[in-house]
Amino acid sequence: MTRHVRARRVYGKPEPDDGRRVLVDRLWPRGLSKDKADLDEWLKAVAPSDELRHWYGHDPDKFPEFERRYKAELRDPERADALSHLADEVRAGPVTLLTATRGLECSQAEVLVRLLRAGR
Repeated sequence: MTRHVRARRVYGKPEPDDGRRVLVDRLWPRGLSKDKADLDEWLKAVAPSDELRHWYGHDPDKFPEFERRYKAELRDPERADALSHLADEVRAGPVTLLTATRGLECSQAEVLVRLLRAGR
């Protein structure tokens, strides 16, 4: 079964094939009104901790270690429940994970996409 999940920036216009649109950032995106966000859900519980987010600082050189630490955080019960919820959503239909991060390929949303596509 193909898992229809992808990551996009929250600032982009919604696309017809987005499916369910879920913000996976801990903080609300700067300069974006809640009306214009066009989300179905804001799932803060699946976001990295503030400590990990600050340590990482979106430095691409730190991404492999960020990914390792983030996956470890996702085993925390609250985050694991949120990830399980996302997996249920993906099984039900297309899901687009939204983030304010500019570098999608080095974001928590990309880590989540990989995990969800792998069926975890």
